[in-house]
Amino acid sequence: MSALRPGTPVLAALAVSVGAVLSLTACAGTGGNARVEPAEASGDGVLRVGLILDSTGDNAFLNAPQQAATKLAVQDINAAGGHKGRPVEFLPVHPDQDTAAQARDLAAAKADVVVGPTDSSHAAAAVDILSQARIPLISPANTAAGLSGAPNGGYYFRTAAADVAQGPVLAKLAKDAGAATISVLYQEGAYGKELSAAVTDAAKSSGLTVLPGAGFKDGAPADAVRAVSKATPDAVVLVARDGARGALAELSGAGLTGSRLIFSDGAFARYGSGLPARALEGARGVVPGQLPSAAFQAKLLAVDPALKDVSYAAETYDAVTLAALAAARAQDDAGRSIAANLIAVSGGAIDAGTGVPAAPCLSYRECLGGLAGGPDINYDGESGPVAFDSNGDITTAVFSVYTFGADNNPTLSGRESAGHSG
Repeated sequence: MSALRPGTPVLAALAVSVGAVLSLTACAGTGGNARVEPAEASGDGVLRVGLILDSTGDNAFLNAPQQAATKLAVQDINAAGGHKGRPVEFLPVHPDQDTAAQARDLAAAKADVVVGPTDSSHAAAAVDILSQARIPLISPANTAAGLSGAPNGGYYFRTAAADVAQGPVLAKLAKDAGAATISVLYQEGAYGKELSAAVTDAAKSSGLTVLPGAGFKDGAPADAVRAVSKATPDAVVLVARDGARGALAELSGAGLTGSRLIFSDGAFARYGSGLPARALEGARGVVPGQLPSAAFQAKLLAVDPALKDVSYAAETYDAVTLAALAAARAQDDAGRSIAANLIAVSGGAIDAGTGVPAAPCLSYRECLGGLAGGPDINYDGESGPVAFDSNGDITTAVFSVYTFGADNNPTLSGRESAGHSG
């Protein structure tokens, strides 16, 4: 999890616990790599889907769209014939339990695939348990860069892009606005440092001159802003989360305002009267993913009429659909078979740059028809292209671009995508 989706209430994003992410390296896991190893059929004929709902407190609203999207995906899969003619089952959810307890319960309930968790810092707890049980975990929201390549036996995937994937997009936005020089102002921590480095590399590759930037601790941005202001860049890329508002107030005081500002997803918010009038007019920021279509939102509301938010719904729906397609390709519902086929049905490749993906298919029903004619399909879903790489990461990241008005609030103004090699 990093930032919230377009059109949703903007709350402070949950902090990523670096220690929890790094603890994946200590997970016992399983040997080998289930993503690339052949698997023999071992399922019981019923495809069971589990969901981990780990958002609490102010972020508890994130649970509802993921639950609605899972229900909707299962309904659509079953309407198309289910798995080998039998209905797919959606196992009960227990959001009152912690991540590890939910993972244990789902393993005991014979889940074949699990979707979740939301918070990157909770991934280790789920992976440790589910990889031991040979159950693939597909997160619709984990964005911590440190999760790429972390040991998990090949049972961890995510339909959300890593934070660093936005680096080239932020650099492009600065260049498109006419900037020849940029500075990066970043909040200290893994998110700030890793994304700052990604922006810097992308900017240099695109021909921009990167002037000295600076890092700051939450609540103490003044010195960093002075350093950036002294460099006199054409544009400032702000990479921050909870420290963004304070940094923007300092930038405004230094005369760095408006279209000279580019925001990372963590700094994206409706600032309104909390900043001086017109301080952000013309500034731009990005949010991962694309606004779900009206048709998809209508289907979600049919499942849950009380739904007020669509955060991570598209990524959740796609995670369930991809798992069902992987089971269909394998003709087996076992977790190991699903893990071994997820790259293939997503249009991805084990080795970067090899092969040409099949033409996209856009639904479970359509892709199932494609499998009838051959093993190669390429599911592009509600969240856009997926194309898993050998780390279980998506290889094309879509970002919604927002432009801020005179009221310091954002309006959707475009879309950008960025790819990476796995």
